[in-house]
Amino acid sequence: MADILEIKKVSKTYNSQSDNPVIALNDVDLNVAEGEFVSIIGPSGCGKSTLFNVIGGLIDDHEGEVLIEGRPVDGAHKDVGVVFQEESTFPWRSTLDNVAFPLEIEGIDKDEREELARKFIKLVGLDGFEDHYPAQLSGGMKQRTAVARTLAYEPRIMLLDEPFGALDEQTRMLLGDKMLEIWAALNQTMLLITHNITEAVQLSDRVVVMSYRPGTIKEIIEIDLPRPRSSEVISTPEFGTYVGKLWTLLREEASRGMVDEEAAIAAT
Repeated sequence: MADILEIKKVSKTYNSQSDNPVIALNDVDLNVAEGEFVSIIGPSGCGKSTLFNVIGGLIDDHEGEVLIEGRPVDGAHKDVGVVFQEESTFPWRSTLDNVAFPLEIEGIDKDEREELARKFIKLVGLDGFEDHYPAQLSGGMKQRTAVARTLAYEPRIMLLDEPFGALDEQTRMLLGDKMLEIWAALNQTMLLITHNITEAVQLSDRVVVMSYRPGTIKEIIEIDLPRPRSSEVISTPEFGTYVGKLWTLLREEASRGMVDEEAAIAAT
């Protein structure tokens, strides 16, 4: 399929005018096809979240360019939706009102926005919980509410920044199955940041391995496992081979990051 997202020679330096500039990203190139599921893994400090902020238009003082269907991203973009790791539901709103919030901001009338909200609540598996408030929901249910809220305004590209990072392993795998159902139902383009190699292999068409700072793309691994795919694939030898290969690529970068962090602490 045609590329919907192009990242061309993107670099980002923090504190560039200081004596200690931090090069977060350096010449990152990546194309993503429409409907593709791509995961990005790398050690802490490799610039994964910075890259997402650049793609989402939240950082504009960078080198290089980001194109969506050939058009440059300049600020927040209606075709890009973001789900963060931090719990972001509004505690004073029910599930239905949380999911309908972006539609309310768009000025869509109440009946239409509630109908659309119910559609996405059902898609994420929360039908029956429309009138519940976040305090009445589990962590996984809150994150599914956040996913439904982002889907409600129908972005072309979803950026998922460790959305299930705070959840236990079993819940993460089951929510991974749900994300694959959503991805297939909507033909959604999804990019996921994760520290979990198993999750990356379970979900992805390709896994991008980033180096430690300055963040560059070390290697891209295509995941040639059959679809439709579920967490049952985790028990197969082929799955284990991919996990081992990715860990081998990541181990050196993670070790470099650990040494750097230890040196920084020792210096203080």
